[in-house]
Amino acid sequence: MGRVQQFISELKRRRVIRALIAWGIFSFAVLQVVEPVLHAYHLPDGLLTVVVTILGAGFPVTAVLAWAFDITAKGITRTAPATGSEAGAIALSRPRLAALLLGLGLLAAAPGLVYFFVWPGAGRRAADGRPSAAAPSIAVLPFVNLSSDKEQEYFSDGIAEEILNALAQVEGLRVVGRTSSFAFKGRSEDLPGIAQKLHAASILEGSVRRDGNRVRITAQLINAADGYHLWSQTFDRELTGIFAVQDEIARTVTDKLALTLLPNRAAPPGHPVTDPEAHRLYLLALQLAPLATVEAADRAVAALRQAARIAPADARVQALLANVAWARAEMDTVDMRRADAEALALAEHAVALGPDVSDGYIVRGFLRHMTTWDWRAAQADCERALAIAPGNVVARTNYARLLATTGKLREATETMTRVTEADPLSSDAWLWMGILQNAAGHPEQGEISLGRGLDLTPNNVYLLRELGLALLLQGRAREALALAERHPVAWMRQLLEAMAQSRLGNDAASRQALEQLSSAGTPASYQIAQVHAWRGEKDRAFEWLERGYATNDAGMRYITYDPVLRGLRDDPRYPALLKKMNLPAD
Repeated sequence: MGRVQQFISELKRRRVIRALIAWGIFSFAVLQVVEPVLHAYHLPDGLLTVVVTILGAGFPVTAVLAWAFDITAKGITRTAPATGSEAGAIALSRPRLAALLLGLGLLAAAPGLVYFFVWPGAGRRAADGRPSAAAPSIAVLPFVNLSSDKEQEYFSDGIAEEILNALAQVEGLRVVGRTSSFAFKGRSEDLPGIAQKLHAASILEGSVRRDGNRVRITAQLINAADGYHLWSQTFDRELTGIFAVQDEIARTVTDKLALTLLPNRAAPPGHPVTDPEAHRLYLLALQLAPLATVEAADRAVAALRQAARIAPADARVQALLANVAWARAEMDTVDMRRADAEALALAEHAVALGPDVSDGYIVRGFLRHMTTWDWRAAQADCERALAIAPGNVVARTNYARLLATTGKLREATETMTRVTEADPLSSDAWLWMGILQNAAGHPEQGEISLGRGLDLTPNNVYLLRELGLALLLQGRAREALALAERHPVAWMRQLLEAMAQSRLGNDAASRQALEQLSSAGTPASYQIAQVHAWRGEKDRAFEWLERGYATNDAGMRYITYDPVLRGLRDDPRYPALLKKMNLPAD
């Protein structure tokens, strides 16, 4: 044992162990950057395997080089040989010494290599870029509109989305989110390529032709690995039978996948029968709502109110109306207390009408989180929605936001990671991933996620704001200021300018931007508090936070995990404010 201990001492003297640890840290940092970059530029996933192999090979090389050389003030020099008894203890032949050092390096690399290449469930895809068969997955592409009336586009899109939502209720099946699936609409890409980008093992595509009161729907299920059709069928129906067709397609797809991937899984529940005209209006609103403009929101609200008059017992119409009406009111910052109450009443009605429909729980959970601060009830709604539709990415995103607000940042980040896997082309998913990474103290990772979101929607004002924050948190104030100066939204520009100028030591310019932001008054309470906190003005920050609490400012939901407010957390007023909001103080 004496020789072993002396050999270990010589390893320490020559800094071999320290070098191996440093290489391990470097390798981990490289992988944190390389993997998101590969995905952002749609590079072959096999490149990640190459990078991991090179980094793994670096461990034995590091061990040998660290033994032979040392870094000193004079540069790289050969390590002085051991003297005395230590020299005798390590008097090994060069081949044997080299073998020992190489073995030591491989031993250090082994945990990471085993995790990446062997360990099941390591969260990676197969080296060829295809999804693992152990994780059954499907992407529902937008159905092609073959009707003579091109304005019926919303109808064919809606059919595909309805089937997607039905499949999202199948436990064990990962369903690619709507945003990512619909990103390929009108693009002539081959299906295997789409499947690789969406990490989907199967693809469902189809077409819709509507002629008067008759509709023809063709659907086909394709194995992404080889391009073979697993199933295809054409349905000719009266419009009154559209719901039965949607249910039949969803059930058939589930049955086909169940043969090999989903044993003992129940088929999705049937679609609640409603009026065909009400359903048409609902599909129209589904297409309009994501546009997030005043005109689109007005049209969506009008369509849904008409649908609600035709089919007052349709839970999904009520749920979507609650969501769209609330979003429309927020655009004008009207009397939000009244808008909150009206939207929440609609959501409550949706749940009462459809206790087994996820839509009502999704909207009610979101509204409880945003308007009533009833965190426990909001969590119950989120969990119920996910129990009904475990693959619904909107439900998962809402749940992640609630988890972050209630102090569960790690769980929130894990949830959002699953959302980005299921909806990799959703800028909203990358926005929230970046927000949570900034909050967790990893703004360099947040910058990467937010950049991926901006690749998808370059002018997204929320992504630009959070990217500016990520730069500030990394000490890159000049870059943040340059971004702020071109930000199209005045209050977001003023927020970033005030913080960046303060960090650069330009107090007068910082205060001028803050005064411009403060002219908005109460609606910007939380943002004004952020600037004061960043400037180290605690009293003023708490003054504006109290105003935000009194007026139910939506920004107050960030208070538990906002990295800008870190300087306030050791002040007794901070836990006192959280207590008033029924939030955890740690």
